[in-house]
Amino acid sequence: MKPFTTVSGPAAALDRPNIDTDQIIPARFLRKPRSDGYNNFLFHDVRQSEADFPLGPTGNPEILVGAANFGCGSSREGAVYALGDGGIRCVIAPSFGDIFAGNASKNGLLTVILPEERCAELRAAAAEGADITVDLPNQQVRAANSVYAFEIDPFRKRCLLEGLDDIGLTLANNEAIAAFEAADRAGRAWAVPDRG
Repeated sequence: MKPFTTVSGPAAALDRPNIDTDQIIPARFLRKPRSDGYNNFLFHDVRQSEADFPLGPTGNPEILVGAANFGCGSSREGAVYALGDGGIRCVIAPSFGDIFAGNASKNGLLTVILPEERCAELRAAAAEGADITVDLPNQQVRAANSVYAFEIDPFRKRCLLEGLDDIGLTLANNEAIAAFEAADRAGRAWAVPDRG
């Protein structure tokens, strides 16, 4: 997983509450191989019906400023895959679906919660083409002359900063695991199958 520190640049503004995971990636695309990428399915049906929709399958800004209850609905991790494959590294909104937020942090997508009025200010700045900076080490979002502090669970912050998914977290303890296995084999030789 790619570490997340600071992302800066233009942002996409999506002033729609209750964006659910089926809008982010319609369920019929979840049977497609993950190895091919999910970016072509990002907001697929919405893009088909709205020519001026601000997000496409590629070329998106790394920051998306949304509205309340972003990522609600089903627990599909494919929604996070589609956003990430589409180039989005951070979503800022007043609230998120709980499962979506958990899936996001495990896949390198930062979710930042700010009050609705601050999100509205950021959406307006994004619509005007202003650059927005999301600084995870300092837990700040900066735009023009405004600085907004945000909270994040320390464990999620560490994993994002170090680029650690669940497998990476386990492998970070590789030496301790190997030492345990060696001691266990020595102490319980009878339990280890003879592979010779």
